[in-house]
Amino acid sequence: MGKLLLTGVDGHLGKQAAEYLLTLVDKNRVIFCGYDPASLKEYQDQGIETHVTNFNTIDGLSEAFSGADKLALISMPFVGEKRQKAHQNVVDAAKEAGVKQIIYTSLVNAADESNPSVEKMDHAYTEDYVKSVGLDYIFLRNSQYAEAMITNYFTFVKADSVLKNSQGDGKMAYISRKDCAKAVAHALVTNNYREATLNINGPELLTMAEFIEIGNNVTGNEVTYQEITDEENYAIFDAMGVPRTTDGQFEEGSEAPYSSEGMVTFAQAIRLGKMDCFTDDFKKLTGQDPLTVKHMFEHADDFQVGERHSKDD
Repeated sequence: MGKLLLTGVDGHLGKQAAEYLLTLVDKNRVIFCGYDPASLKEYQDQGIETHVTNFNTIDGLSEAFSGADKLALISMPFVGEKRQKAHQNVVDAAKEAGVKQIIYTSLVNAADESNPSVEKMDHAYTEDYVKSVGLDYIFLRNSQYAEAMITNYFTFVKADSVLKNSQGDGKMAYISRKDCAKAVAHALVTNNYREATLNINGPELLTMAEFIEIGNNVTGNEVTYQEITDEENYAIFDAMGVPRTTDGQFEEGSEAPYSSEGMVTFAQAIRLGKMDCFTDDFKKLTGQDPLTVKHMFEHADDFQVGERHSKDD
């Protein structure tokens, strides 16, 4: 029996997925890969097979993937042609190494050409590329991380208690990043899916105003919601020192570790009803219910988005 390979264990999602995976299978059945050598040491100390990998070049990847039956590709944190090429390198190397199935962390409604999210373009490209080379797959199309908006909520608590963005009355089934990691681990272990596309959604569709109301009820704060234009949304992130694209410079300790282009076009997609996928695919995959936004606000310290982890050059 081949091994289960998990990439990106030096990032928030990948590290959490590694923790879940080790509760499901023996450590001798896994391979962990990461860009940052220091992030692999704790696994090496446990006797787990690890490899330092740089997806910007295909060199050495097939060797790192050797012996794996299934590979979970955690999508890279940059956006655009560079990410597409990095993902292509992983898929090509996986095929060369004899990997039988790719698990890929994608985005809800990634294949919809009318979805304005810049993030979805790379996900659609990667999904299509996996299919084109003939590999089996499980595409995990994740909803927006609730952690991102919980962090955002408290950012505005510290300001004027008026949370402003451009998603209007659009709805999103906010999912915890922890649950997305759990889905990755279970997708690696299961043998129940072939050429499958799963929507990894939270337990309820919420507008931003409804999300804020849950936060207020739990915390006692009195945040309100104000819809603004996309350009006004960009201006807020500009004032916070957030770069427009992932090629820009991210401030250390920023409470918004994503580029503003990604966040604003995501808000636009929500406003236009392009992100309101809502299924029970998560429960079917994991056998568990996804965490509620209420639970996450009740344990808010454990559900912050955190700093940007990528050390990619």
